[in-house]
Amino acid sequence: MPKPGLAGWHRTGGNATYEVVGDELVGRAVVGKGNSWLVSDQLYGDFIVEFDAKTDPTLNSGMMIRGQSRPDYRNGVVFGYQAEIDPSSRAWSAGLYDEQRRQWLYTLGRNEAARKAFRSSDWNHYRVEAIGNRLRTFVNGVPAADIVDDTDARGFLAFQVHALPDDVAAKGPEVRFKGLRIITQDPKRYAMPENSLEQQGWQSNALTAAERRAGWTLLWDGRSSKGWRAAKGGGFPAHGWTMANGVLTVEKSATEAARGGDIATAATYQDFELSVDFRLSEGANSGIKYLLPPGPNGGVSNVGFEYQLLDDARHPDAKMGRDGNRTLASLYDLIPARNLSDPDSPGKRANPPGEWNRATVLVRGNHVEHWLNGFKVVEYERGSAELKALIAQSKFAKAAGFGETADGAILLQDHGDKVDFRSIKLRRF
Repeated sequence: MPKPGLAGWHRTGGNATYEVVGDELVGRAVVGKGNSWLVSDQLYGDFIVEFDAKTDPTLNSGMMIRGQSRPDYRNGVVFGYQAEIDPSSRAWSAGLYDEQRRQWLYTLGRNEAARKAFRSSDWNHYRVEAIGNRLRTFVNGVPAADIVDDTDARGFLAFQVHALPDDVAAKGPEVRFKGLRIITQDPKRYAMPENSLEQQGWQSNALTAAERRAGWTLLWDGRSSKGWRAAKGGGFPAHGWTMANGVLTVEKSATEAARGGDIATAATYQDFELSVDFRLSEGANSGIKYLLPPGPNGGVSNVGFEYQLLDDARHPDAKMGRDGNRTLASLYDLIPARNLSDPDSPGKRANPPGEWNRATVLVRGNHVEHWLNGFKVVEYERGSAELKALIAQSKFAKAAGFGETADGAILLQDHGDKVDFRSIKLRRF
């Protein structure tokens, strides 16, 4: 725990106050913009840290691990990995957030046990293991997050007081920490045993050992066209698509004739989870289609379910269709993407053009879900009366057999705009 006078620590960011009261560090919100941080002067690489925390229900907080701050990055803002303290109804405490960079790396959207482990307005025990390129978190002894990522290997620790609306901050809500302890010598020796928690890999075009054990395979190897072909039939397009530095790119084309055309998997898939990292250019339109039936000439039909990829702010398609059902992560022209994971924050969590996002499609029998950056945004049942009614109102109303394929190909769309893809991976159920 920081010593009286906070020797070895310094405050940065916003104007929140920090003081040591007895054996507790008290962070208190004040009116003002920007998150506040109490930052360790010392930097840490591999370590295990434990602490107890209690926060006001209105005050989000967290601990930065391997934190970063550089003058050349957003004027020195604190950024990097953060173990969340989330007192909201969402209850994603001990989820891993990439502050001021990629946003959520591991939500608790599919970890109900960890969500239930957090005790609002009470003390909660946290454990964070940062060993090599693996980060694991635990809340009150329950596994919460597990990622493999090679972005930052060393950095500072920091305690956060989150910025609040002025009327809430004026009440001075507090977050308290105590019992801070850290292991830096041979932390691997003291790591928690392996458990059944799903691991999320964030290394480009690579699978962790845990992901392989869970059944994940790469659909794109990061360098060749193996496993992919032109959707209209034949080999891989001779132009319009490029592969360089671990990125698969559909290039911008001035005319439809100049396009390379859609590409599709050579194999078909039934009951699966698909994960695709994508990066839009400004104004881009594309899509990830799935469960596609065979098409003419030995190709794949391009009429089917589509996870929409779109720059909502700049492409006119965002204002077309019905109720936003052509926006990013929507089931194209059928179901608009909404934040279904967080009732207190209905907006989608999308990174802007030029930054990477992660799309996930989950298919189990007739049940289908779309996820965007760890948030569930679409959920539906194939063949249901509700979906049939939506199809009848859509541009697919006259498409015979639309959406009835249970075992089909996956397609990446060439809509004439530049879009990058990487880390395309899938596991079958």
